[in-house]
Amino acid sequence: MIRANGDSKYMPLYEALASEVRWRIMTLLSEGEMNVKDLADVLELSPSIVTMHVRKLEQAELIGSRRVRLNGGTHKMCFLKQDAIEIELPSVGSFANIKEQSISVGHYTAFEVHPTCGLGTHEKEIGVWDDPRYFLDPERVHAAILWFGRGYVEYKTPNYLLPEDTPSAIEISMEIASEAPGLRDDWPSDITFSFNGVQLGTWTSPADFGRAARGKYTPSWWHRNVNQYGLLKTIRVDDQGTTIDGEWLSDVGINDIKLEELFWTLRFSVEEHATNVGGLTLYGAGFGNHNQDIIIRTIQPRADKG
Repeated sequence: MIRANGDSKYMPLYEALASEVRWRIMTLLSEGEMNVKDLADVLELSPSIVTMHVRKLEQAELIGSRRVRLNGGTHKMCFLKQDAIEIELPSVGSFANIKEQSISVGHYTAFEVHPTCGLGTHEKEIGVWDDPRYFLDPERVHAAILWFGRGYVEYKTPNYLLPEDTPSAIEISMEIASEAPGLRDDWPSDITFSFNGVQLGTWTSPADFGRAARGKYTPSWWHRNVNQYGLLKTIRVDDQGTTIDGEWLSDVGINDIKLEELFWTLRFSVEEHATNVGGLTLYGAGFGNHNQDIIIRTIQPRADKG
């Protein structure tokens, strides 16, 4: 189930729902997997139009897809991912004081990466691929995409909370995916998230996306047969525990993650002994389908006036 509110990150969800055709697609998929051609036949629409609608539903995390071999060919089978959406509407006393900071993908402060690996700016590759030495190249601070087969990257950011601040939640938002040699629509990877040395949990990325289309913001010079876009994921830590896009991740709560530290440390890792060692790709602003860097938000309820 998706739990949504008025945050701007949910606008693609509301846009995806504002279409009778997309509702019909979800209705058909509720009865079982279908490929685009079969959907187009039932809807009496062209496959290209249906593909556009499917892409919007995928971006909103309402449906998913997988590649299967069938009758000697490869088919993209679509399936319904959600069974409900809970929307929190504005209410009296629901306003929150939100502080937000953005971290560029290339501004990591520590790393250990193993091939396949590499970095790129908006204009060019940094060094050569599969050589971890270039993760210390001076130009890496301008990176807007990075990837590695296993290992970690770590980011430090100042703690800007005031002494009187008492956050009820912290959110970490990023565009992320697996890392396969080339592109693979079925390439699971167990990606672990840690904050201030506390492991928040592990999420399995399903794929290294891009076979169907280029990333919406991926520069035109970027190679067509490698990483194109990821999924926008939001981790939330509050007094109930840690979730990712509203789904349970761990019991780690807001009081466990050492918010009193002078500097906060965020780590993304693919562990050597994970079940699915499928790498990691991080997309920043100017790459992928979501034009943003890594974002950390602290959420503090605002006291009612009067």
